[in-house]
Amino acid sequence: MGRSGKLPSGVSAKLKRWKKGHSSDSNPATCRHRQAARSRFCSRPSGKSDLTVDAVKLHNELQSGSLRLGRSEAPETAMEEEATALTEKSSATFLSGLSDCTNVTFSKVQRFWESSSAAHKEICAVLAAVTEVIRSQGGKETETEYFAALMTTMEAVESPESLAAVAYLLNLVLKRVPNPVLIKKFSDTSKAFMDIMSAQASSGSTSALRWVLSCLAILLLKQDLEAWGYPVTLQVYHGLLSFTVHTKPKIRKAAQHGVCSVLKGSEFMFGEKAAAHHPAAISTAKFCIQEIEKSGGSKEATTTLHMLTLLKDLLPSFPEGMVKSCSETLLRVMTLSHVLVTACAMQAFHSLFHAKPGPGTLPAELNAQIITALYDYVPSENDLQPLLAWLKVMEKAHINLVRLQWDLGLGHLPRFFGTAMTCLLSPHSHVVTAATQSLQEILKECVAPHMAGIGSVTSSASGPGQYVAKMFRAVEEGLTYKFHAAWSSVLQLLCVFFEAAGRQAHPVMKKCLQSLCDLRLSPHFPHTAALDQAVGAAVASMGPEVVLQAVPLEIDGSEETLDFPRSWLLPVIRDHVRETRLAFFTTYFLPLATTLKSKAMDLAQVGSTVESKIYDTLQWQIWTLLPGFCTRPTDVAASFKGLARTLGTAISERPDLRVTVCQALRTLITKGCEAEADRAEVSRFAKNFLPILFNLYGQPVAAGDTPAPRRAVLETIKTYLTITEPQLVNGFLEKASEKVLDPSSSDFTRLSVLDLVVALAPHADEAAISKLYSTIRPYLESKAHGVQKKAYRVLEEVCASPWGPGARFVQSHLDDLKKTLLDSLRTTSSPAKRPRLKCLIHIVKKLTAEHEEFITALVPEVILCTKEVSVGARRNAFALLVEMGHAFLRFGPSQEEALQRYLILLYPGLVGAVTTVSCSILALTHLLFEFKGLMGTSTIEQLLENVCLLLASRTRDVVKSALGFIKVAVLVMDVAHLAKHVQMVMEAIGKLSDDMRRHFRMKLRNLFTKFIRKFGFELVKKLLPVEYHKVLVNIRKAEARAKRHRALNQAAEEEEEEEEEEPAQGTGDSIEEILADSEDEDIEQEERSWGKEQRRRTRQRSRAWLKEGGGDEPLNFLDPQVAQRVLATQPGPGYGKKKDHGFKVSADGRLIIREEEDDDAATTKMEDEEGTKGEDEEMADLMEDLGVRSKKPQKLRHQKEPNDEELEMPPQYQAGGSGIHRPVAKKATPGAEYKAKKAKGDVKKKGRLDPYAYIPLNRTKLNHRKKMKLQGQFKGLVKAAQRGSQVGHKLRRKDRRS
Repeated sequence: MGRSGKLPSGVSAKLKRWKKGHSSDSNPATCRHRQAARSRFCSRPSGKSDLTVDAVKLHNELQSGSLRLGRSEAPETAMEEEATALTEKSSATFLSGLSDCTNVTFSKVQRFWESSSAAHKEICAVLAAVTEVIRSQGGKETETEYFAALMTTMEAVESPESLAAVAYLLNLVLKRVPNPVLIKKFSDTSKAFMDIMSAQASSGSTSALRWVLSCLAILLLKQDLEAWGYPVTLQVYHGLLSFTVHTKPKIRKAAQHGVCSVLKGSEFMFGEKAAAHHPAAISTAKFCIQEIEKSGGSKEATTTLHMLTLLKDLLPSFPEGMVKSCSETLLRVMTLSHVLVTACAMQAFHSLFHAKPGPGTLPAELNAQIITALYDYVPSENDLQPLLAWLKVMEKAHINLVRLQWDLGLGHLPRFFGTAMTCLLSPHSHVVTAATQSLQEILKECVAPHMAGIGSVTSSASGPGQYVAKMFRAVEEGLTYKFHAAWSSVLQLLCVFFEAAGRQAHPVMKKCLQSLCDLRLSPHFPHTAALDQAVGAAVASMGPEVVLQAVPLEIDGSEETLDFPRSWLLPVIRDHVRETRLAFFTTYFLPLATTLKSKAMDLAQVGSTVESKIYDTLQWQIWTLLPGFCTRPTDVAASFKGLARTLGTAISERPDLRVTVCQALRTLITKGCEAEADRAEVSRFAKNFLPILFNLYGQPVAAGDTPAPRRAVLETIKTYLTITEPQLVNGFLEKASEKVLDPSSSDFTRLSVLDLVVALAPHADEAAISKLYSTIRPYLESKAHGVQKKAYRVLEEVCASPWGPGARFVQSHLDDLKKTLLDSLRTTSSPAKRPRLKCLIHIVKKLTAEHEEFITALVPEVILCTKEVSVGARRNAFALLVEMGHAFLRFGPSQEEALQRYLILLYPGLVGAVTTVSCSILALTHLLFEFKGLMGTSTIEQLLENVCLLLASRTRDVVKSALGFIKVAVLVMDVAHLAKHVQMVMEAIGKLSDDMRRHFRMKLRNLFTKFIRKFGFELVKKLLPVEYHKVLVNIRKAEARAKRHRALNQAAEEEEEEEEEEPAQGTGDSIEEILADSEDEDIEQEERSWGKEQRRRTRQRSRAWLKEGGGDEPLNFLDPQVAQRVLATQPGPGYGKKKDHGFKVSADGRLIIREEEDDDAATTKMEDEEGTKGEDEEMADLMEDLGVRSKKPQKLRHQKEPNDEELEMPPQYQAGGSGIHRPVAKKATPGAEYKAKKAKGDVKKKGRLDPYAYIPLNRTKLNHRKKMKLQGQFKGLVKAAQRGSQVGHKLRRKDRRS
């Protein structure tokens, strides 16, 4: 008998369950009744409402479960009321009968309804009653009517629950009541609120008081500036302010939120005539100071913490005098050395500086005074979290001071730099990182924007320049050895400093550059990359000239040794040089490169190959600096003429420098000729450079050389032509044309010149292009494939011009171009198809309806080109097909008719030769995809029917194209239209021959997968022959497996997102995140529970430790620096993770050092304990699956006799432990005891059962992942048994014959 109320075993795992949030996915797609009811949801009943007090009471009793109505107990009047019910009641919702309010202000009540909440039921009941009263008196349910009715109701209700409900509804409606109403009724409304606040102040319930405080805040928020001049308004505000120190958190938070919204959100605080500060700001500040001073000396300082939390939000909105008083109060309470009080005071200062208030709130002098005072509260370097918070506050304070008065702010920065640099000596990596980030931020925000106004910074400078020099000396001190643990951070700081101030402050930075270079040469220096980055920043900001003055290369060609200690500077300069003087390369590097090259040649002649190669490499590295010097240089117009001749010589005579110099020229033209004067200067030398480049490109590539230099030369020619005068281009083009027509020119020369013509053609004028066209026209029918291709490339460049001379030439010679392209069709070679099709694309874009015959003549050629060998030709063919379709759409009259007219041109190809049929199907497939939204359904269906007929072809190309068309049709067609043709498609596929089915098995599989996804497995299986069923089953399994994997991956991603949403402690930039945890950094909480552990950590935060004096010196509590000895983290090494030094320590701290015998005994005991420990279940299952026995106790290894140890050789390795060191031993094979030692097969044992082949029952054999492995084992077992039976059968036959 089955268990009642439970599913059979194993069924629950197979049931499909809704994912969270998706339980409504099975709802019907159509919901006309809901749609009809939705329009009447907020409508007002036209008849008499049946909502009465008794109905509400009955509903409450039903919800609470105290009342159960049986069928016989139902009142008879209920049936009568049902009979007269309105038809509009069919639109009832879960709030029907409770609230028919139509005012959107109360939509929140319905949105966040909780049927199990008594407070929500009370709110709905009150809202329904008030709505009924308003309607009975003919009201329009405006916010003002609800406000008046709710105020009246609030005076009448007595129970705390009803009062809370009324206050909540008032809180909603007050935000929408017009301001004049609230200003006029302020006296009566505030009096009612104050009476309730005084009555509920000591009540145990917080809901009513909380919402009344919120209502009072909104009422004060709506008052104008004139109303705040009356004493009654301030009296009401002070009533609200008094609750900011309430003992109950919800009430206190509501009051604090209300005070903040009044002071910062009143309407008269915004606009053109906005007041600088709220009239109540001064009294609020005095209240906060008074409360802090009243309770500042108490042990717990609870009220102080509450006031500090309020000040954190309000301090930026106080006037200057009050900000000063509050700041003094904050500094006084920080002397209490209470950890949480100090942290909250830091938060208040951080919010003040982060808000960036104006001089009326925080003048620069007061900001500077606060900064100076905060230096007396520097936490100890071992107090992690307070020190991080102090650094963050000081960073914001200095940034705000520089914003207010930059010269005064710069004067305070050197002291902070000195203090922050000492933080780099901290053993905590978080402190080092925070100090580095603070200094970097100050350099970017405070120093860099003002360096242009400061001017040159020298060691003898005064004023702001002197401050910058002091800051740099503080950072430069970080290169001394005592900072060696933080050198990486120091180098990052130097990098930012060089970027911010290197251009103006380089006189005081040269010594630092020398120190960096000396440090770079020290052996085993670990921060080479960071140092190179810092020197690179100096090169970028100061320029290579200044850097090399400070740290010369020390390379001049007369070196006695080949060490070159400063050669590392060359790659650094190459990667970072920009926006510098081009003349410096000409005067400094070019002579050096010439000297090194001559030195290398001299050494090569002598036979010193290695030394020659080193010098040659150095001069090549110097030349690689040239592209960087050409990146936005500052003196192109003045310096390029001195460099041009050298560059021309290098290009023509130095093949090893050709690529580098060409790159430099391209960089100079694209990134260095932004000014018109620079552009004209470089363009002036085009007549010199272009002939050199033309001659180089015309030279054949030597055997063994790479074609890279020719490509670089051609790219440089194209780039230089962009700034060359058109007359010069025309001259070059004319000479090139003569070279092409010269009969004595070789094929290579002609092809090279045609490449140059391709580059020149877009920049020539219309007359030159016309002459060029007549020159290349005969070559369009040339039998030399390379020449013909280049001729089409020239024509392609001319036709591609969207405007200018090229576009005008195409328009004026359009008919001639059409005739030429059609006449040259038969003689076009395969390599020339790609540029020819590209020409046709550009021409078709410019055709009008009168040229439709030209497009018709092109269709056969384009269709056949879809099967060209060249990938570019095929791509252009498909692009041309699409462009021709767009041309027909332009021709009109309607889009569908135009497309139909275009497709008719392609249909004849479906009945031609095999290649034509295949190409036509490919073309139709591409057009189907491109114009899927414009083709009619009947057209697509007709195409699909014809393609299904072509599936019966015996040619693989045709079948392949047809399957591709079907695949696109499945993607494009609507499911409803595709469903009509599923049977036809499946029948056509089912009739494929075995050879076709085998050859296109992967395409068919993909096609079946798409059909199964759209129409289901059963339908597709029913329409296909039996030989396809195995494939379909396999597809279904694969799809199910993929679906499971997707679900698992999605679940994993959701879990990761949830984990990422958890706030990280102590890693953010805000002060709240920094002060979120004051635990020691070495403590990592592995289990984050919210029970006992959370309470312990909360207590831990409020604890403080006192650091003792050094040595025997007693702690002096009168010392001004004694506040630094109050720590938020426990001092000493005992609180962190203890290190194991190999010796035990006694209770009094003495080391316990044992003899060797004791150590052996202890080790044996420890290993014995470890050996007896059990493995976890997962490892045990794994070992059992692998056939490995459990680990042998290591205790046995130490139980050998001493004599045995002396006689036996100790093994090199003994298994023991876990992972790859676990002991591995094979399990005994079942039936191994019956195996014969000499003969084959099994033998009988006396006193034992007869041997049989059997498999022991083992639950691990049910593992699905090892199914195939186990099948192989069983297969071998069966085969062995079969072989044994065959041998026995043969032996028996022999015995019978004998």
